[in-house]
Amino acid sequence: MQVNSSLTQLESLPLTTELTPDDAETDKEPVEIPLGKQSIAAFTGDAGTYLGQRSNSITNHKSEELRQTLLSHRHERQLVILQDFPDPDALSSAWAYQLIAQQYDIKCEIIYAGTLSHQENIALVKLTGLPAHRWSMPTLRSKDLSSYQGFVLIDNQGTTSGLLAMVLSSGIPLIAVIDHHSFQGELKSEFVDVRPTVRATATIFTQYIQAGLLNLDSSINQHVKCATALMHGLRSDTNRLMQAQEEDFMAAAYLSRYCDAQLLNTVLQANRSKPVMDVIERSLKNRIVQNNFSIAGVGYLRYDDRDAIPQAADFLVTEENVHTAVVYGIVHDEDEELEIVVGSLRTSKLTLDPDEFIKEAFGQDSSGRFFGGGRTSAGGFEIPMGFLSGGNENSAYAKIKWEVFDAQIKQKLLRLVNPKDNPIHPE
Repeated sequence: MQVNSSLTQLESLPLTTELTPDDAETDKEPVEIPLGKQSIAAFTGDAGTYLGQRSNSITNHKSEELRQTLLSHRHERQLVILQDFPDPDALSSAWAYQLIAQQYDIKCEIIYAGTLSHQENIALVKLTGLPAHRWSMPTLRSKDLSSYQGFVLIDNQGTTSGLLAMVLSSGIPLIAVIDHHSFQGELKSEFVDVRPTVRATATIFTQYIQAGLLNLDSSINQHVKCATALMHGLRSDTNRLMQAQEEDFMAAAYLSRYCDAQLLNTVLQANRSKPVMDVIERSLKNRIVQNNFSIAGVGYLRYDDRDAIPQAADFLVTEENVHTAVVYGIVHDEDEELEIVVGSLRTSKLTLDPDEFIKEAFGQDSSGRFFGGGRTSAGGFEIPMGFLSGGNENSAYAKIKWEVFDAQIKQKLLRLVNPKDNPIHPE
């Protein structure tokens, strides 16, 4: 049954690159690789061999397609946009893209709108010199975006980036989307490689490197550090390789030739900060457990402490008789005077799809964009508070506002956890 499910997933894997309507060469048809089922029967006796060959076919096709895309954009400048709070998978993959693009004289700036608050992410960037930079909205407004000929989305599809709207409004075209999360909507990009069946975007980029898009050299310090970052990203998104698949293990084996094990160990030993421990403590105090789900609201957090939320979810899911944990809070950005509800989901239940669960729980905004999504074992959501943002100088008002949002989120979650029960306790 598992083999048939995997084959079905691979049959639906996207292998079409969409050209933008404005593309000058409008006579070109999207590139497709026929994925007929004629080979499936022949490989039913050795499904692993078939899946491996299919994976190699996809990798080779996408690697060549990306090479052609980069060739058509030689000597340009690009923005590489990450989610507002990038994780090791996003950071390392963006760095790999930057190094690959350099082979074609393409200069890339890796940017994100939020902050690095997870101790391992801070350590990764500092210890490797990873060239990612925070561009707040005021920073973005002060930039001359006309000097960039394109932008790229790595490990996201724009739904988790506050920079996307302004970049799109400037008229900069989307060159590439490379991600391993489920599809979040229509993608109008020259190059698209979105593979939800792959556990980490770092695995996809390692496959690009193996296909010859970048020749790693262990004598080049930057290559060693990038390989180390990719190993960390791969390890992080596969739960320390416990949820890795064959292609993830193969990517890790390849990276092991170049990565610095001592450097990686130093990154992994970064200590949790006091604010993170405080949020974990709040999640323990506030959690409710129903049907093996642990749900906890942690109140207000500083913008710089946002990554404490997924760490609290990581902690709660380890409790006995709990297979899924959801932690959420209101994150306040003082620079932008904005507030947003941020939440993280972690699960050990194999039959629970975080992407489907979060999308069903919170739905879409007025433009049809989902408030969240996920991948295997993990997911997240961000819900702007709009008109109700700010005004927290009055502690009584701030308390009332939190209670309303806390009750609403619990109601949406418990509607799925206990579909037959009323999640709001009667008087």
